[in-house]
Amino acid sequence: MIRLDSITLKQLRALQAVAKGGSLTAAGQIIGLTTPAIHTQIKSLEDAVQVRLLQRASDGGGSELTEAGRTLLETARRIEDALSQGGANLAALARGQAGRVTLGVVSTAKYFAPRLVKALSLSNPDIEVALRVGNRAATIEGLERGAFDIAIMGRPPRRPPVQAEPLGPHPHGLLAAPDHPLAGQGVAVDALFAQIFLAREKGSGTRILMERWLDRVGDGQAYETLEMDSNETIKQAVMAGLGIAFLSLHTVTEELASGRIVPLQAPGLPILRHWFMVRREDEAPRPVAAQLWQAILGLAGSYLPGAPAHGFEVRGAIDAAARPGHPDPNLPI
Repeated sequence: MIRLDSITLKQLRALQAVAKGGSLTAAGQIIGLTTPAIHTQIKSLEDAVQVRLLQRASDGGGSELTEAGRTLLETARRIEDALSQGGANLAALARGQAGRVTLGVVSTAKYFAPRLVKALSLSNPDIEVALRVGNRAATIEGLERGAFDIAIMGRPPRRPPVQAEPLGPHPHGLLAAPDHPLAGQGVAVDALFAQIFLAREKGSGTRILMERWLDRVGDGQAYETLEMDSNETIKQAVMAGLGIAFLSLHTVTEELASGRIVPLQAPGLPILRHWFMVRREDEAPRPVAAQLWQAILGLAGSYLPGAPAHGFEVRGAIDAAARPGHPDPNLPI
């Protein structure tokens, strides 16, 4: 019989430490316990849930979690997130604030998220806003675990079920160094696919949109990519002439304005998407989170980038994307 009431935080933290360290010994070093003490905590946890949680690692050394162990690990992480949120809210109350709201944003949104947080701090000084930045997968995972009260991303996820509100336009385009051979001219498909595409990691919303666009215009034609882990690295690589990049135009407003990067005129570009604000649909928002949700809606996207660029404007990208015949703006991102 499963005895959930006998599970302790100490046991769950031991399980988390084994998952992180890969062995009982490493787990003990992580949380400051002896190896026998870690073994005792895991054994007590297994007795409580009546199932094995650890097994010998596939490489023969150390320990790894069983499927049941991984399931319980997710529960442990949710509990830790809830405790962290609770502690932060108590600290905010102690400072005389109404509470704390955690805002998760995808990495592309970091170019405007600080302006949003500043605007919220001015309009709602009684609420502390904690900003967390990650890729799309990490942001969705944070929503699933309950680590974020509100998240900002491109296309809302299918899971977890969310309530979503559009915040404003999000144009994407193809970019190059100003001295690139294709700069300043319409780019034919054959010339386009002869280039090296500087791309974000697999699973990135921008990478997904780029791949779908290339598959559409090239009818499945192969192309070469050079993968990089951040928009900043990609921008520097573009300026150095290592290749061309498909990026959110909100990430390059300064570079476009100064002429350090230029847009390429390629078929079906720019593509217009939208930013969305989302929250868990199956959980009632806390009052402070609901207050901030309405405050963000009230700003009507005033924090989004929109500065003129070198021979090109983000506003122009939006207008071009809205013309008839433009690629479906509802393609996943």
